[in-house]
Amino acid sequence: MAKKRKKFLARMQAKLFFVVVFFTVLFIGLMIRILYINEKDGKRYEKIVLAQQSYDSIEIPYRRGDILDRNGTQLATSEKVYNLIIEPKNILQNEKVEKDTVNALKKYFNLTDESINEALKDGSSLYKKMLKKLTYDEIKEFKDFVAEHAKDEAKNVKGVWFEDEYKRFYPYGSLACHAIGFTVSGNVGQGGIEGYYSDELNGINGREYGYLTSDMTLERTTKPPINGYNVVSTIDANAQNIVEKKIDAFMKETGAKNVSVLVMDPNSGEVIAMANSNSFNLNEPYEDSAIEYQFSADDTKGSVESQIKALSEKERLEHLNQAWRNFIISDGFEPGSTYKTFTIAGAMEDGVLKGDESFFCGGQLDVADWTIKCHNHSGHGQVSVEGALMQSCNVALMQIAQAEGRETFSKYQEEFGFGNVTHVDLSGEAAGLVYSEDKLNPVELATSSFGQGLTVTMMQIGTAFCSVINGGNYFEPHLVKQIVDENGGVINNIEPTVLRKTISSETSEFMRHALEEVVSNGTARKAQVEGYTIGGKTGTAEKLPRGNGKYLLSFIGFAPVENPQVVVYVTVDEPHVDDQAGSGLGTIIAHSVFEELLPYMNIYQTDAENESVGEDVGDEPATPIFEGNIPQEQLSTDLNVTTEENQGTTENNN
Repeated sequence: MAKKRKKFLARMQAKLFFVVVFFTVLFIGLMIRILYINEKDGKRYEKIVLAQQSYDSIEIPYRRGDILDRNGTQLATSEKVYNLIIEPKNILQNEKVEKDTVNALKKYFNLTDESINEALKDGSSLYKKMLKKLTYDEIKEFKDFVAEHAKDEAKNVKGVWFEDEYKRFYPYGSLACHAIGFTVSGNVGQGGIEGYYSDELNGINGREYGYLTSDMTLERTTKPPINGYNVVSTIDANAQNIVEKKIDAFMKETGAKNVSVLVMDPNSGEVIAMANSNSFNLNEPYEDSAIEYQFSADDTKGSVESQIKALSEKERLEHLNQAWRNFIISDGFEPGSTYKTFTIAGAMEDGVLKGDESFFCGGQLDVADWTIKCHNHSGHGQVSVEGALMQSCNVALMQIAQAEGRETFSKYQEEFGFGNVTHVDLSGEAAGLVYSEDKLNPVELATSSFGQGLTVTMMQIGTAFCSVINGGNYFEPHLVKQIVDENGGVINNIEPTVLRKTISSETSEFMRHALEEVVSNGTARKAQVEGYTIGGKTGTAEKLPRGNGKYLLSFIGFAPVENPQVVVYVTVDEPHVDDQAGSGLGTIIAHSVFEELLPYMNIYQTDAENESVGEDVGDEPATPIFEGNIPQEQLSTDLNVTTEENQGTTENNN
């Protein structure tokens, strides 16, 4: 038996040896494999492991870039605010921590037991937002308490922290509201620069990743956010304030359906100021105050407040959209006599006029089957080219247009940009409505020559006028001159861009002096400012239906005549006066703007002898087309709609 046992043990030992060797080799192979996997895919597997543990991810918001005026003044900025976050899982780790933390929340943030208990119901949560958009002053006392008493009173205050967020803020409230725009739903730009340059102003959110280790330690890694770029606008906050102050004064003293003012640099296409009377506070764009101007107290409808309160949600939004609408780029209207500037400039440039011609005005002109009158029914008699502009003679303009013919007239409509968008860097621009060449029949050609029967926008007139007086350079209008990062590094310089040459420098010089005569001796004497040479043109357009006594008055002017530095364009829609057509209110407002704006812009006086505003002659009244007999719908059917954007125009287009 002993011999057999010994043999058995030897066999077992051999097997054991092989088993040990096998598992040793297997273990070594496993270790090598683990090392290989860790080297090659360790990070990937680590993420998988972390994902299976208690894990959270918090978005870190970027800061939306500022909008600055041309001098660096903040027009729109983003202020840091704080959200109060609690971690129920850590607060509920023991009774002492829960008690002290709850007491601190109640003391420093006025939270109730009910709200805190509701938040603590999910005991496994590590993220619960309790309060939103707190200012630093509102959280400072709590932060000081925790920092100063970390070893005694506050040592058991756990699971409370603050999440950063940004709130859009407009330091000057309603200043340049239509040019700047505002934001909705966080960082979505709405209108103005905020809307057009929203992508540049926005950045990229960062993220903080956190997870609980096996010993309940919270580990975090952070990917920082990339902040948005700052946008430097062409707007001058002081010039804008001057313009808005003048509009406000007029609205309080006289009033109108709307007053708009556009100020441009004729040598670059930069918009220096852009204002409408229906301003609103950019910090509160949805408030009742934004739409109050659209209502008036009425015995049948009640107070303004009650009328607004009675609006449905849809109706309220329609009124808000109207308030946010920028008349200067979005609304078409008949320009009236300001359009004569371009009729004469085109005729001069094409050689139809030499400048020494004269025309006879007997008060009316027969065109095809119609008799179209001048605003001066007695007639101006014999007038020169300059005189036709100075006295705003419709008959002379119709004769000039006849000499041009439809082809030349249509050519310069296009050269000056009418019927097409200007591509200004704002959303919602309309193109206006003009007759295409094939539809410029004798009557349409005649009425178009003095700015009736077609529609334009203020931006179109302003941009085209700049080219008339700057030597013929049609600049692309723009409201932004530079994009910079948060450290001031230049990302993009938006240089002035000449899109085309409209007229020669010789024609431009003739037009400057002719427009000076309009202010010195013609229909725009009210625009004179002591010590300055100013040129410009008045406009009075009768709104449809004709004969209703409602007018849109305008004046566009520039200074100084010798070296134009600024263009001011004013429109007054249905002023609250008995005689709208003869009031000259567009010119009067322009005078008040020039009077303060020119010294501010360091434009020096060059005309020491100009000491009066001349005779109070007022604006020329508009001429009813065909004495009011043209059907209202004929305009929209006869005009050539050049782009789909024309559909965005308002009732003034009719």
